[in-house]
Amino acid sequence: MASLPSSGPPGAAAALDFAGVSKSYGTNPALRSVSFSVGPGEIVGLLGPNGAGKSTAMKAVLGLVRPDAGRVYVFGQDVQTDPVAVRREIGYVPETPSLYEFLTGAEYLDFVADMYDLPPQTRRARIQPFLDGLELAGHENSLISSYSQGMRQKVALIAGLFHHPRLLVLDEPLNGLDPRAARVVKDVLRDRATRDRTGVLFSTHVLEIAQAMCDRLVILHHGTVLAIGTVDSLRERAGLAGSGLEEAFLALTGTGDLGEVVAALGR
Repeated sequence: MASLPSSGPPGAAAALDFAGVSKSYGTNPALRSVSFSVGPGEIVGLLGPNGAGKSTAMKAVLGLVRPDAGRVYVFGQDVQTDPVAVRREIGYVPETPSLYEFLTGAEYLDFVADMYDLPPQTRRARIQPFLDGLELAGHENSLISSYSQGMRQKVALIAGLFHHPRLLVLDEPLNGLDPRAARVVKDVLRDRATRDRTGVLFSTHVLEIAQAMCDRLVILHHGTVLAIGTVDSLRERAGLAGSGLEEAFLALTGTGDLGEVVAALGR
């Protein structure tokens, strides 16, 4: 069956455009002619099994990985040509944030604000609502080394969001968050997409989150784009209309029949 269109909303200039990107590490291909886009105001989920190429794709957006072929564009700017200008347009939250543990939460966020040249009054007005909403207020002056995983994740999320980037690149951003904080983050992302027309590329292994949040989904498998579309269109492609996204995902990636695996583990 032919793959679904990779372009974003009709008539919209892409917030992110992957154009035939390939990348190998030695003799191991991580991405093979990958093409997809994220439109302004669109939340696109990047799904795939472990080793599918998701992390490499996200690093290519940030200019941390140079493609062997193809180009990555952020609002029409080539990531490799002008990486500094591109990064100012992006808010990034990695799967495992690496924060400066000898700083307090407040000092770390001030450090990030300095990189974006945000004046003191602006940074305070933007950071404090996040501290309150994510229940970090009162902990911001403690060393990051004393923070739990969830608290570190909240600091990384604030650092990725408070400078109001036009493109968000989020790798498992809800890791370690309690249900309340996860709901706050999901609502903030939808609000940014709807109100500010922020493009969002969102990688997750939790398919229920992808199904609830994403306008379209890109499924990577062995470094190639296996399918692109809405949840409904992917269900139809898998021949599982009316099913959940999990069943469609497993069918499309060829891992739907797990009976023998489960039986073997139960012995």
